[in-house]
Amino acid sequence: MARESWTSRLGFILAAVGSAVGLGNVWRFPWMTAEYGGSAFLVVYLCIVLLVGVPGLLAEFVIGRRSKRNPAGALARLAPGTKSWGFVGLFGVVTALVLLSFYSVVGGWILRYFAASFTGSYFSQSGAYFETISFGWQAAAFHVGFLALTAAIVLGGIRGGIEAATKAMMPLIVVLLAVLAGWAISQPGAGEGLSFYLNFDPAPIEENPVGMLRAAAGQALFTLSLGVGTMITYASYLGEDNSLAFDGSVIAILNTGIGVLAGFVVFPLLFALQGGLTNVTAGGEAGAIFIGVAGAFQQVPFGRAVAVAFFGAILFAALSSSISMLEIPVAYLVDEHDVSRRSATVGLAALVLVTGSICAFDPRLFDFVAGTLMDLMLTAGLAGFLVFTGWILGTDALAEYDSGAGGLARSLGAPWLWSVRTILPFFLLATLALNLYSLL
Repeated sequence: MARESWTSRLGFILAAVGSAVGLGNVWRFPWMTAEYGGSAFLVVYLCIVLLVGVPGLLAEFVIGRRSKRNPAGALARLAPGTKSWGFVGLFGVVTALVLLSFYSVVGGWILRYFAASFTGSYFSQSGAYFETISFGWQAAAFHVGFLALTAAIVLGGIRGGIEAATKAMMPLIVVLLAVLAGWAISQPGAGEGLSFYLNFDPAPIEENPVGMLRAAAGQALFTLSLGVGTMITYASYLGEDNSLAFDGSVIAILNTGIGVLAGFVVFPLLFALQGGLTNVTAGGEAGAIFIGVAGAFQQVPFGRAVAVAFFGAILFAALSSSISMLEIPVAYLVDEHDVSRRSATVGLAALVLVTGSICAFDPRLFDFVAGTLMDLMLTAGLAGFLVFTGWILGTDALAEYDSGAGGLARSLGAPWLWSVRTILPFFLLATLALNLYSLL
């Protein structure tokens, strides 16, 4: 079966950014920032993105482009004669399915809010509305609707589905968020929100350095789609003439920029229209944006139009990420078992329909999967990919990194490989140990 590829470098970059720019940016990032002290969390998060996220992104790119396979097939192909590394890659495939199981539930919430924004039905009692629709039959129904949209895009393949969809959605996300940010900043009282977000205060770091580090690391991996094999899968459709260092840097910058831009929407709104962060965690972490921000739309002129634009941007972001999650196990079945794309997509969507519906009915299971379990799996997954890149591929990884790279990128190749071999796996394993300790 002939393997697809991206039609252009831009298509790959937008698809990879789309995978990274999702609910991690506009759903998880605001309440994580609020919970861990605003600007302090932002600084720690940006440092981890730069020092851990970008090198990790490049490691996954190297594995994917060199193997031309999904995560399980990639590690098995590049380490012939050893089955254990194939299981490490298969762990990433399983992680993608677990991730999509809760992600599509949140996607269903967003789909519901997007539709309800046209009538403003949640404006007057945002807390009660979220409590009514967040779990149970309604949540399961909209989870199915969101999953159907995701599967329809993946059915179109790499060029006609994923690339075409992300080329359309990514510019819309940026434009909508930029317009909303400009409007939010102009609201009376928004300055206090900007101060909370941007004026650095080291006190939260000093008070809880371990918790801050754990939270920022988990957020960085989640929002960059690292540790699950997404970037391995997407890079496997790349040509040899791409500079992985350049593409990875652009993807990280765009993704981080959009996440920061989302903060310029959320925090000015909360402080200008809701009086601060009181409602950010009023329904738990999961409901922060739906209760805190959604309740503000009742107080502004043209609130319905603003709400449609806001939840429309989030819906596009959620879809651009969910299609990458489904593509990982689809690519696995297509590559390793010669299953047709249609059969793989339909079968896997049916599986996630069941697992996601379980999460839609059980709030405690949802919170565990969306928080603790995901942090553990993503951290363990990326640590495995880094060890494989640094110690199994070794100089071959550096040769792949150099292919298509310019002079500046090549000069950074040796330090990158050294960090992938030593510092980064140690950091991730220490973070994993802290997460396990916290869980126990």
